[in-house]
Amino acid sequence: MARMSQDNATSDTAAKTATANNLPSRKASSAPQPHRGGGSLAFALLLSLVAVGGAGYVGWRQYVQETGVRDAVHATAGLDTRVANMEHTLETIDNERNLLRQRLGDADQVNRSLREELLGQAERTRNLEDAVAKLSEKTLSGHDGMLLDETESLLRMAKERYALFHDAQGAAAAYALADQTLAAVNDGAFSGLRQSLNAEREALSKSQPAAQSAALDALTQLRAATTELPLKPLDTPADAAATDTWSRVRRALTDVIRVQRVNSAPLAVADARFARELVALDLAQAQSALLAYDSAGYAAALKRADANLAAQFDTQAPTVQQVRSKLATLAAQLPSSAPVELGAALSELRNLRSVHALKPPAAAAEAAKPSSGAKP
Repeated sequence: MARMSQDNATSDTAAKTATANNLPSRKASSAPQPHRGGGSLAFALLLSLVAVGGAGYVGWRQYVQETGVRDAVHATAGLDTRVANMEHTLETIDNERNLLRQRLGDADQVNRSLREELLGQAERTRNLEDAVAKLSEKTLSGHDGMLLDETESLLRMAKERYALFHDAQGAAAAYALADQTLAAVNDGAFSGLRQSLNAEREALSKSQPAAQSAALDALTQLRAATTELPLKPLDTPADAAATDTWSRVRRALTDVIRVQRVNSAPLAVADARFARELVALDLAQAQSALLAYDSAGYAAALKRADANLAAQFDTQAPTVQQVRSKLATLAAQLPSSAPVELGAALSELRNLRSVHALKPPAAAAEAAKPSSGAKP
C-alpha cells in the first residue's frame, strides 16, 4: 500500500510539473487576448495551489508512512530480538531441564543402590544381632548354670550337715554362701528364690544356742573339778528316825544277820578313778552333743553326770553341791530342741531349673529380634 501511494504521488507530481511548464506557452499564446486570460490564470493558480497542496499532503503522508514504517521496522527488530532471546532462554531452560532430568535419574539410581545397600546392611545387622544373642545366651546359660549348680550344692550340703550333725551355724554359713552365689545369677527368674533362702537362714540363726562357748568352758572346768570331788562313804549310818516298814525289817534282821566289809576303806583306788572318769565321760559327751547341736543328747549327758554325782560322790560336800548346781544351770539354759525344717529353698531351686530347662533356647533371641527391617 505504501509503494502504490508513492507511485500515485509521483504520477501526480509529474502531471503537475507538465502543467506548470505548459502555462508560459499558454500565456504567451494568449497574451494578445487579454479579455479571456484572467479566468484561466485564476484557474491555473487555483490548480497550482491545489497541486502544491496535494503535493504537500502527499509528501506529508509519505513522511508519515515512512515514519510508521521505520517505527514498525524498529518494533519488528525489537520483537525479533525478544523472540530470539526467548528462544535462547527456552533452549537454556530445555538444556537445564534435560540436565535436571539426568541428575534426577542419577539420583534415583543412587537412591536405589543406597536402598539396596541399606537393606543388605539391615539384614547383616539382624544376622549379627542373632549371632550375638545366641552367643550371649550360651554364655549366660553356662555362667548361670555353673552358679546354680554351686547354689544347689551348697543348699544340699547345708541340709545334710544340719540333718547329720545338727550344725546350725555351719548350715547358716552355707546358706549365706548360697545367697551370695545366687545373687550373681543374671536370670531374673531366680530372684524370688532368695527370699525362701534367707527365711531358712534366719531360722537356722535363731536356733543356735546363745552361750555355746560359755557352756563349753563351763563343762571343761567341771571335768577338771571332778578329780578333786569327795566320794560318798561306803558305810553310812542308818537313820535312827526312820520309821518305814523296810527300816523296821532291817533293824529286826540286824540281830540275826550282820553284813560288813572286810576292809573299812571307803572305796578302792580303782573304783574311785572309775567313778571320776565316768562323770568326766558324761561331761565330755555333753560337750560333744553341744558341739553337734544335739539338744537331746546334751540334756541326757547332763542328767547322767548329775546322777553319777549323786550316786558316787558326797552330796553333802560344798564342792559337789556347787558342781550339781552348775549342771542344773546348764540344763536350764538348754535351747529348744525343735528342728528347723530345711529343703524348701532347694526344692524351689530344682523346680525353677526344671521349668527353665523346658523353655526353647531361641525364646530370648526371638524376643530381642526386631519386627521388621529398616526401610529408607
